[in-house]
Amino acid sequence: MATSSAATYSADWVLPVEGAPIPRGAVVVEDGRIAAVGTAEELGAGERFEGAAIVPGFVNAHTHLEYAVYAGFGDGLPFAPWLRVHIERKQRIAFAEMLDIARLGAAECLRSGITTVADYSYAGAAAVACAELGLRGIVYLEVFGRDPQEALAAWERTRARVADAFAGPLRLGVSPHAPYSCSEAVYEACAALGLPLGTHLSESPGELDWLVHGRGDMAPLADLFVEPRGETGVATLDRIGLLGPELLAAHCVQLDPDEVGLVGERRVRVAHCPRSNALLGCGVAPVTDLRRAGAIVGLGTDSPASTPSLDMFAELRAAVEAARARERRPDALTGAEALELATLGGARALGLEHEVGSLVPGKRADLAVVSLEGSPWEPWEDAAAAVVLGGAPTRVLLTLIDGRTRYRRDGFEWRELTAAARRARSRLLRAPTGTRAPT
Repeated sequence: MATSSAATYSADWVLPVEGAPIPRGAVVVEDGRIAAVGTAEELGAGERFEGAAIVPGFVNAHTHLEYAVYAGFGDGLPFAPWLRVHIERKQRIAFAEMLDIARLGAAECLRSGITTVADYSYAGAAAVACAELGLRGIVYLEVFGRDPQEALAAWERTRARVADAFAGPLRLGVSPHAPYSCSEAVYEACAALGLPLGTHLSESPGELDWLVHGRGDMAPLADLFVEPRGETGVATLDRIGLLGPELLAAHCVQLDPDEVGLVGERRVRVAHCPRSNALLGCGVAPVTDLRRAGAIVGLGTDSPASTPSLDMFAELRAAVEAARARERRPDALTGAEALELATLGGARALGLEHEVGSLVPGKRADLAVVSLEGSPWEPWEDAAAAVVLGGAPTRVLLTLIDGRTRYRRDGFEWRELTAAARRARSRLLRAPTGTRAPT
């Protein structure tokens, strides 16, 4: 007979997301699922965390874990030349080094309280890293090019190399990279696989300049892209029937009002990445309008290729700041709404809302404990705002996935992970002879 395993965790606050914050709250975990949520007086204190809040594990709706050490490459370049720098750099390392980088990226996610990811993976190394470190989510193996047979053959080689990674809580997806790097036929062939479908969409002004007019900073790099279609990526995907609730679209910054309405009407899943959009000079996504129109919006950190870190707390604050600045209203995105974007919103964007994203009995026991002890937010008045505006990876005490401890502050070994990733970064900074990335 199987033995039942149960544990109780309590803190100053429990933030279920689906339900009101619970002062002096507790969560009971049994056999990998949440068995009960309530007060510590009702459920017992168990392992008590003073000056802390228990929140659902964050759902990172857009990552590239294989780029976790790419920080600063091409900083300040226009979008297309910036892309070219990264395309050229990743040709300098092999799969083993991509895996070293992705392992560090997965660990950084756990340190930030992230339990689920939607990763767009170039080489499949992210899938192996997530499986090793226990992250939940969907790894969308990327596809590029004009010819669907060639594109899917490359995708299949990648899938076969990392197939064992998808035996646990990790699902396989497919990502035709973007409308400027994939033909319509490639998009249709990817959709026909019947897997979760993700793409980059309407990210930069340069992308629109190329797709609509065939000009701009992408024009000198035309050999890297598909031919202009005289329409935006949103228009193309809608015309071929792929702009809908099965699509996870990262960014969605460059949308006119009609496209905002269309994305909302089609119930597209949107991964909002405010720091990446800002640092690449792409703009501020119309998140308030997208949510109002009916789009399903989650929050993503993107990767250190375009963002300083995989820090979900920094992303939360950027989301609040960007929304309020764009709308010129301090209530455009509240702390509680931002927290929902990073938890249940992300779970909905991945189609996993029945399993994760909130602290509800029956869901998977994915949670994080965030300390605010000694911060300006203690004692607490608005617990959600305190976590969103005052949290940091250094304040995450514990990260559980399926009730198992995947990260505990001061109990996680970083030395080997960081050393291996730094060696890989050194290879990225200077081209070794005879080494090319897997295709």
